[in-house]
Amino acid sequence: MAAVNSCRALVTGANRGLGLEIVKQLLEAPCSKIFAGCRDPDGPNSEALRELAKKHPSIVTIVRLDVADPCSIKESAKKVGSLLGKNGLNLLVNNAGVLPQKNMFTATVEDMKNTFNTNMIGPLFVIREYLPYLRIAAKASGKPGMSSEKAAIINISTDAASMSMVHEIKAPFPLFPYSISKAGLNMLTVYTAMEVKSDEILCVSIHPGWVKTDMGGEEAIIDTRESVEGILRVIGSLNENKHGGFMDYTGKTMPW
Repeated sequence: MAAVNSCRALVTGANRGLGLEIVKQLLEAPCSKIFAGCRDPDGPNSEALRELAKKHPSIVTIVRLDVADPCSIKESAKKVGSLLGKNGLNLLVNNAGVLPQKNMFTATVEDMKNTFNTNMIGPLFVIREYLPYLRIAAKASGKPGMSSEKAAIINISTDAASMSMVHEIKAPFPLFPYSISKAGLNMLTVYTAMEVKSDEILCVSIHPGWVKTDMGGEEAIIDTRESVEGILRVIGSLNENKHGGFMDYTGKTMPW
């Protein structure tokens, strides 16, 4: 697996699927501190994450974080900030997402609002609340340039957000609200990259591949292990040349 060096990381949507696997592999990296954000830490869908935190109590901290709720985001940032200390946050992974299987004619107002709140607006406010801690890490590193070891924002996107590729995608279910919200997330990556360039904080979008999760379905072509191994390998190799970019889990540049 890639060299994602000892770091302090926050992962949203960490209770299952890609998010849970990212936490597992960051433990192998190893990361020194992992904040695992999820909407309902005490619920049945978080049992595997709770077990992981019990095994690694000094490293994994579960944080109540509903990315669709600005108040929840703000409260989570206060908690994480109180635990980070003077070294700040090196890695923020905006992974939480929803995929309502609706097309242009069946998607309701609520479908569109909920999808945008989780997939695009949520990451915006997560970045805003956690940016002070990323800035602290970037300054504390004392290293020139950009790297994930220093400070990085990773937005988990999708090939379905690519306006160039969407015509070629043959998914077994409709992607309408999901695609549009993730295209918005990609634009958020571009804007964020411009805003944090002077802080030397990396920001990129990464397509994780079509992954066998609750969201991706059983027809997907890779498992979470393969996807996350690739994602972390890419993250570990990032530098200023990739800043503001869009790539997949193999490191291939994706078209906007």
